[in-house]
This record gives sequence, structure tokens and C-alpha cells, in this order.
Amino acid sequence: MVTESLEEFYKKKMNWLPDNLKQDIGHFNVFRLEDCIGAHGTPVVYSRRDFYKISLMRGKNLYHYANKSIEIDGPTLIFFNHHIPYNWEPLSDEQTGYFCIFKEAFFSEKLRGNMNDLPMFAPGGKPAYPLNQTQEAYVVAVFHKMKEEIGSDYKYKYDLIRNYVTELMHYALKIQPSETLYHHADANARITAIFTELLERQFPIESPAQRFTLRSAKDFADQLAVHVNHLNRAIKVTTGKTTTHHISERVASEAKMLLRHTNWNISEISYTLGFEEPAHFNNFFKKHTTLTPSAFRIA
Repeated sequence: MVTESLEEFYKKKMNWLPDNLKQDIGHFNVFRLEDCIGAHGTPVVYSRRDFYKISLMRGKNLYHYANKSIEIDGPTLIFFNHHIPYNWEPLSDEQTGYFCIFKEAFFSEKLRGNMNDLPMFAPGGKPAYPLNQTQEAYVVAVFHKMKEEIGSDYKYKYDLIRNYVTELMHYALKIQPSETLYHHADANARITAIFTELLERQFPIESPAQRFTLRSAKDFADQLAVHVNHLNRAIKVTTGKTTTHHISERVASEAKMLLRHTNWNISEISYTLGFEEPAHFNNFFKKHTTLTPSAFRIA
């Protein structure tokens, strides 16, 4: 799976490169969605990018983000992490909105903490936030301010734009129900959150040479420096599911993604997911989906 660079993005979508693409503060730009699609647009390829993206999308769309495929209908604010592959498919004629793109360096010196710790960018987090009419108007106004500022000669415009991007992040968090914002009420919840992050950190699988190595509860317990029984108990109490169930579910999801979005053969996919023999992968996949990998790929 390839990673799209900023240079490739501009060449495909705009057929030009901005002068400030490699500036020290980290690149930033903002666009209207309709200016980048249509007769002159190119399909959105399922891949990772080497930049972050925040989009306001209107209309009906199906977006694929890591192992999730979610249908959205209506204005939605979506945050795309550069570590996670994605694409989206328009399901209606109305494809309007805005998006901004930026490199991590745009925030690295200014933002407290790590961007990937924020719920909208965290592995396994919630990237999409449906908006009502009032919320949409608020987000549109922020994008308008970004577009106005990016074209200005104001000396400190990037500081101001950085504030606007941060405002979008915090606005999304404010409209998200508080109980889902990664509050770890106890030690069990904390261990489960760390386990989940460690699990997600191994994905996506981007080449046939890459391999998923932490495949058992004991593997994760060793990494977390806890007894495997303690890990199993914490995850069971917090989620109601076993550690093995979470690992298997995530491996099955990654297998579906690789079967759908790559042309790798079954043996290559089997190897990347840590199976010693393709037959073992075949049995695992059929157990979790009722289909063989080959049947799933052509379904």
C-alpha cells in the first residue's frame, strides 16, 4: 500500500505545486471540496497520506477509514490521521464542503502534547462528527476564516490559522458526548486503552514484507509488563470481550481490508498477518466471516 505525499496530492488534484511546500513551519492549505472533484478531479485512492486532513463533507458518502466503512448522510466533520489509510466514495450528486491539509510540523512546536493523543486522531478513535444546521454554520465560518487568512499578507497568519484548526478540534470534542472521550475511570480501563493503542499501532499492513507480530494475549502482556491473567481480566471487565477476541477481530478486519484494497495473493496476506501456513489463515478467515479469503475477494 503506497503513501501519498503532499507533492503527489498537488500534482493529481491541482496540477501545480505551491511555493511554500517545504517551508520550515510545516505546510498548510485549505480548499473548497468542489474545486477538487468533478470533471477535473481524480478518484480518491485507498492509501495513507503523509499529511493530516480535516474535512467538512456534505451529501451522502461512504468512507473507508482503517478497518471501518461508515456511511454518512449530511454535513459531517471528519479528521484524517496521516498514519491511517482512507478513501471515500460519493453516493450522491451533492459533493460540497471544505478541507484543510497540514504536516505534523505545522503543530509540533505549538501544540501541547501529541496530536495523536486527541480522540479524533487516536488509533481506534472516532474520526467523524455529524453536524446539525447550527454546528455546520459554525464550522463553515471557521473554514471561511482559514481561506481568507491563507490569502492574506498578514505577518502572523499561520499562527492565526493554527488557532482556527485547533478551534475545529475542540469544537468537535465539545459536541462529542463526554463519556466517550477516553476517560479512564480505573486501572482496568487504562490497561485496556493501552492494549488497544498497542494493537492498532501494528496497523495498517502496508507491504507484503511487513508482519503482524503481537498475536497472543501473552505477547501483549509482555509488552505491557503485566501478567497475562491481569491483562485478560482487565479487558474482560472493561469490554465484556476476551483479549483473544479483540486480537482476532482486528486481524479479521485487516484481512478484509487487504483482500479488498490490494492485489496481494492469499499467501502474502497470510504471511503479513502472522500465519505460518495459508491453510491456517484460510481456516481463521472462514471461522470469522463464513467465507474463504478467495470467496470474500470476489464477492
